[in-house]
Order: sequence, then structure tokens, then C-alpha cells
Amino acid sequence: MAPVTTAPTAGDRLRELCATTAARLTDPALRERVRQVRARLDAPLQIAVAGAVSSGKSTLVNALLGLPVAPVDAGECTRVVTQYEYGPDDGRVDVECDNGHTTTTRLLPGHRLPSDLGVPIETVRRIRVQLASDTLRAITVVDTPGMNTVTVENEQAARRMIFGTDQDDDRAQALIYVLRYVQAFDDTTLAEFRGLTEACGMTCVNTLAVLSQIDRRGDEEDPWPTARRLAARAYTDLRASVFDVVPVIGLLAETAGTGALGPAELDGLAQLAELDEADLEFLLLDLDDLADSPDSPLTPEVAHSLVRHLHRYGLRTAVTASPQGSEAIRRTLLENSGFGAAARSGTVAGGIAHFARRADQLKALSAITQLRRISRAPAFGNDLATLDALADELDETKPIAAGLSGLRVFAAVEAVARGQLVLTDEMHDELLRLARSDDPAEQLGVPAAEVPEAARRATERWRARAMIERGRIGGQRARDVLGVLEDLAFPRAEPAPPPPAPPLAATPVNAEAVRRLLASPLVPAEDREALSRLLAGADGAAQVGAPGASAQEVAGYAAAWSTRFRSLSQFLTFTMDRRAAESVSDSYAQLAFAVQEGSPHVG
Repeated sequence: MAPVTTAPTAGDRLRELCATTAARLTDPALRERVRQVRARLDAPLQIAVAGAVSSGKSTLVNALLGLPVAPVDAGECTRVVTQYEYGPDDGRVDVECDNGHTTTTRLLPGHRLPSDLGVPIETVRRIRVQLASDTLRAITVVDTPGMNTVTVENEQAARRMIFGTDQDDDRAQALIYVLRYVQAFDDTTLAEFRGLTEACGMTCVNTLAVLSQIDRRGDEEDPWPTARRLAARAYTDLRASVFDVVPVIGLLAETAGTGALGPAELDGLAQLAELDEADLEFLLLDLDDLADSPDSPLTPEVAHSLVRHLHRYGLRTAVTASPQGSEAIRRTLLENSGFGAAARSGTVAGGIAHFARRADQLKALSAITQLRRISRAPAFGNDLATLDALADELDETKPIAAGLSGLRVFAAVEAVARGQLVLTDEMHDELLRLARSDDPAEQLGVPAAEVPEAARRATERWRARAMIERGRIGGQRARDVLGVLEDLAFPRAEPAPPPPAPPLAATPVNAEAVRRLLASPLVPAEDREALSRLLAGADGAAQVGAPGASAQEVAGYAAAWSTRFRSLSQFLTFTMDRRAAESVSDSYAQLAFAVQEGSPHVG
């Protein structure tokens, strides 16, 4: 039976591009930036949670984590970016400062951030918290400082507001933006929100808007019917900027998810459940009465704790479930919070699941943006040629690989958001469906059997749009979408994988020269690693640190390392060290020459 093969993903192709580019760069700073892009392709998806001051943002973060770690009261820690990531050292807190210094401390008992970080808060760039949470194996959650307004003057200011830095290389790949339920969605607010997400590189593909605190508006006993109507209305206004708009009661999700109700609170709920319904409603009219009224069965401490963790709607909900026990209370609170389950669309958890399913594509989209910025960085000599080659691979007019349909659709969505591609309402809805799903039937809004015919009809509209926009960015983006639709209308058979290439034999190496360089303190650690691979590699690909790479890729790596060690020889003090570096450079050059001449079996 033939082995099962899978087509390279966007991430696979970008990893190869990063590896090739880093190996050919001589500037350490540029090389490190490319390597960081490569590392983030393998890291969990970064999701930033942003929103106005007192919008319920940190409460939602705690619900996501299942721990009460994010401070919800105004304090020093709410003024800086806090990144929650998976790590075996549960509770470790690294405080990164603007001067590059890092101070390490621990979470307080109960998984709470300490109020004193050990350094002046104005010097803190970011707090990184390690948690041994399974949730964080797939995503990293970034809690951002609250903002009083979404207005920003430029892209750098926008990134600093949301991500704590104005560097494009250090940003989240998806965004949850928390809007207070009482906020008016007027034209100014909507325009500011669109400007903010655009400046931060966010689109309807990787942005989820959340209406929080939906239980705080009006006197409705059940806030959900109104909340769902307002969320649907907000989505109509924001659909070009967000994947979805979902309502949530973050307080109930946090209380249920973090186990905030202790024995005293559970006993208090049982006491309230024994009251006459009219008496209970009277106490809940003014929540202060729950602690102060002589008719209340609760102590002031328990009453204040219940109000803090549940508020009025949550109290009613929890009291109703109280006779069934603590697990029933927790389950009921979670169900009535709107946080939802991963399988349910229209919820926070459903939005997170959407991001997780598209994590590879979202990370690839972010990586392409970062690599384009790096390709425009100042450089000289060989590095300038390397960055030009990088820019060519990422050129707007030619996708990085023919099969990256998801990225082509994302690019079209961005073009619509920037006003570069103007569509009819029908085509706009069509594009958003293509972006929001990977299932062909859902993408076209038809039963599976009708997909080819629906796709063929759609190609006519997009072919006409591409002709109208010919010569502009919008025309290229329309052709991108046309290509995706043609793949759906006329699915192509997967080509048979090429037979595996024979391994490249290892090139001869002067072992004494390698050992001499390994012992030199003037040889950078990274180059010593390369020397170890060159000496121990079983074949040519392993010798250049690229196991499984093609012959052409091995030749490129070998040529880059040859240039690297030839340059290094000029900076070494001792003549024997310089000759050793030249010998190593010759070994790499011999490997590159043998491959290019068509003789991969060097020996």
C-alpha cells in the first residue's frame, strides 16, 4: 500500500522560507527576527482580549482560563499586558521591563497575581504567567490594558493599546474585543472600532466581538431575548470587521469556571431557596437589602460575596438550581452565562473553537505580515539580496503557494476592509462565508450535492469583478477568490507524490579544524552548533541542519554557511583559527557545488 501523504500547509511552506532566509542572513538582528517568526508558527495561537475600562474583559479572561488569576479590580496589574501561557512551572510570573531586564516572582495562593511586582509599574513592558492548564496548550491568552476609547491616532498607538508594544513583530494573531452591553453603537463608535482592528492587522476572520454584562441593562427578568437581538444588530453593523458578535455574562462564566462559590455561599443560596418567592424577589429588588434587611437570612459577608459573584440575574438562576446541589448550580450558571461549549456557534467558546480550527492559517497570515515588514528592513550586501528574495516570495501578486486558498480569501477580506475591493452585497456575503468556514457546502450556503454548480455560478460574478478591477489590488484579490471558487467548481485530482530523492551523502570535513573552532571563544554559540552538525551529520541535509530538505535547499543552506564561515575567518585572531574557518567554508562550498553539479552523492 502506498504511504499516505498530505499536501504542505501554509505553515509548512513558511517554515521552509524562514529556515532558508535565516541561514542566508549574516545580520544577527535580522536573523533573530526571522527565527522568531518561525518559532511563533509552532507556538500556540495568541489571542488578545481587549476592551474598554470596566467592560468585563479580565472577568472573561478568568472564565477562559478557569482560574481567578486576572485582576478584575482597578490596580497596577490591569495597566499592563499580561500573557497567560502554558508551562510546567505552574504559577511562575516573569515581569519583563522596557530595559530588557526580567524579574521573576510567583502567583499568590489561589492563582492570583501579586499586587506588588517588585519593579515600578511604569517600567513594565509585559507580564508572562505560566499555567499548567490544558486550555493553554492550544492557545495563549493575552489580557490587555483597558482603554477609555477605541480612538487611536496611528498604527503604532493602536498596537501599543492592544498588545503593549508598537512593534509589528510582537502581536496577537486573533482578537476578542469586549464591548459593554450598555454602550451605544453609534456611527462614531463603529468607525473607531473598524479603524482600531485594521491598524492592528485584524479582520472579520480573526476578530470576535463580545457584548458583556448583558444582565446589567434594564429590569428584564430574562436578559437573553433582548441581548440576542442587539448582538444580531451589532453584527450587521460590524460584519466586515468581526467573525461574530456574541452576548455573554462573563461574571457567571467566571464564577462557574473558577469554582468561586464556597460552602458558605452554597449554604446561603440554600437559605434563599427556602424563602417565599415574593420575599425573595423583594430582597433582590435592591441588592443592598440582601445584606442590610432584617428579613434577609444571610450574614452581610455571605450576601456581599454572592452579589459580587452572581449579581441579580445570577442569584435568581443559582437559587433555582440550589436544591439540586453544587454541581447543578455550576452547570446552570455556565449554561446561562452564554459562554457556551466549543461545538456551539454564537458563543464565546464557539468563537474560540473557530480560531483554534483555523490556527495554522491565522498564524501563517500573521507570519506573512511580519516577514513582509522584515523584507523592507535596511540591509547591505548579501543580506539585501536575501531580503529581496524574501520579498519576491511574498509579493502581493503571487501567492506563496498555489494551494493556500484560505490565505487568498483572507487577503480579499482585508482588501474589502481597506476599501481596495468593492463588492455587491451578494458577493460580500459570499466572501464572508468563504472566510468563515472550511466546509464547501457552508462556504456556498447550499447542500453538498449542489456545491459544484453553485461554485460555477459564483465564478461568473467573480470573473467579471476581476475584469472590472484589472490592474488594481482589488483585481488581484478578486482573482484570488475566483481561483478558490474554481477549485470548488472543478475539483482537481491530487497528483501522485514524487518518489523520494536519494539521500545526499555527507561531505568530507576536516575534523581537527572543526574541533579547533569549537574550542574558540570567538566563535558564536550558533556557529558552534552548526559546526557540531557539520561534523556529526549522517548526510548532507543533516550537515546543514535541514533533515529531509530537498537537494536545492541543501545547496542554498550550504552556500550560506560557506559565506558565513568565510566572513568569520576575517575576525579570528590566530592564524590557525582563520585557516580552520576557511577549511570549514570549503567543506560547505564543496557540498553546495556537488549538489548544483548534479552529483548529490558526495564522498
